[in-house]
Amino acid sequence: MTIDTGDEATAEAFGTALIAESKRRMLEESLPRIKRCLELLNDEEVWRHPNDETVSIGNLVLHLCGNVRQWIVSGLGGAGDHRDRDSEFSERGTISKADLTARLENMLREAAEAMDGADPASLLETRRVQGQTETGLSILVHVVEHFSYHTGQISLAVKLLKNVDLRYYAGQDLNAKN
Repeated sequence: MTIDTGDEATAEAFGTALIAESKRRMLEESLPRIKRCLELLNDEEVWRHPNDETVSIGNLVLHLCGNVRQWIVSGLGGAGDHRDRDSEFSERGTISKADLTARLENMLREAAEAMDGADPASLLETRRVQGQTETGLSILVHVVEHFSYHTGQISLAVKLLKNVDLRYYAGQDLNAKN
């Protein structure tokens, strides 16, 4: 099913802006935050499970890689879907934090390429992702929201573990008025 926007130029401009903003949020905002968190931890801390109902930071990074690959590289970009979601949560620490960082960076590079290759005017066309019917727009919104959500979880875990200010907004006046 395709939703008719009635104006191809408007759809193109909107799609281009949405793709650019999605890439910015993941690559320029969330990725540096996750990398900052991983830098503060040793490998054991990356894989620590606080309790039986809480996954490790390492599991969250693997989960983000799987989600981005399935939803953007496959769902939006058309690559094959080979995700093994259960393995993202069953890993118990055989992957170094350096390898996790490299996997995340590589996955986001692949996602950026898939987004760059997508037709911005076609973001209202539907696709199948994870057994659901989604538009390109909903794919991008889902992944950015999902990525940000888990970035926040990782950040909180590091703050609790290390008792540190992660300084994400260092040098910015967050009390500035509009």
